[in-house]
Amino acid sequence: MKQKPIGLFDSGIGGTSIWKEVIKLLPHENTIYLADSKNAPYGEKSKEEIIALSIKNTEILLSKGCKLIVVACNTATTNAIDFLRKKYDIPFIGIEPAIKPAALLSKTGAIGILATKGTLTSKLFEKTTYEYTKNITTIKQDGEGLVALIENGKLNTAETHQLLSTYLKPMLNFDIDHLVLGCTHYPYLIPQIKEIIGSSIKIIDSGEAVARQTKTILEKNNLLSTSSEKSNHQFYTNAEIEVLSEILSDVSGHFSVEKQDF
Repeated sequence: MKQKPIGLFDSGIGGTSIWKEVIKLLPHENTIYLADSKNAPYGEKSKEEIIALSIKNTEILLSKGCKLIVVACNTATTNAIDFLRKKYDIPFIGIEPAIKPAALLSKTGAIGILATKGTLTSKLFEKTTYEYTKNITTIKQDGEGLVALIENGKLNTAETHQLLSTYLKPMLNFDIDHLVLGCTHYPYLIPQIKEIIGSSIKIIDSGEAVARQTKTILEKNNLLSTSSEKSNHQFYTNAEIEVLSEILSDVSGHFSVEKQDF
């Protein structure tokens, strides 16, 4: 079991931001990544649709022998992970917006949250927000359209920059000092976000925390790889491979990218 791969899935390429943090911390783990780009974005789907897609992705990863699954999607985590944990006898690592550290560290008493509609309207998000932001002004913004632009290879375009500006500039009027990124696609927008909001506002995403939790759960379940061999990483997408390949262009080591119908 120890040498079996870690599975990850997302509504597209965004979860690779989580994957990069996981392999940085766990360089000897093999991984399998599913990019469900054909069904992106999950954030605009119903809870029932999100659960159905999460089951489909989980079944594929289990069929490929994964020992643990990272739900590398905020929307899938907040809507489906409780269901997945009850249905399957395998550890699941979820992702939710890092509201707690932002609220605890805020000096101005105001934080911004950029996320998808599916995350912002979920019960888990509502519970976390209620628990940690009672004395904090929380500016929530649905990043509608951003995932689609990234999935279509329009990461560094004027169109994406303009949409980001529309969403972020109003937050500055509330004197936020932290911006929480509540979608795994959004870390790829950080250079543009910094251009818009400046360097004094701290940007928080969940990547490092998820990697640490993955390591903790692997150790707890005695599943941590004992191999000293180079790791192997397989990526599968149900869309064209060009955008996924481009987002992985900074990755060294052995990996493959393949298009499959799922």
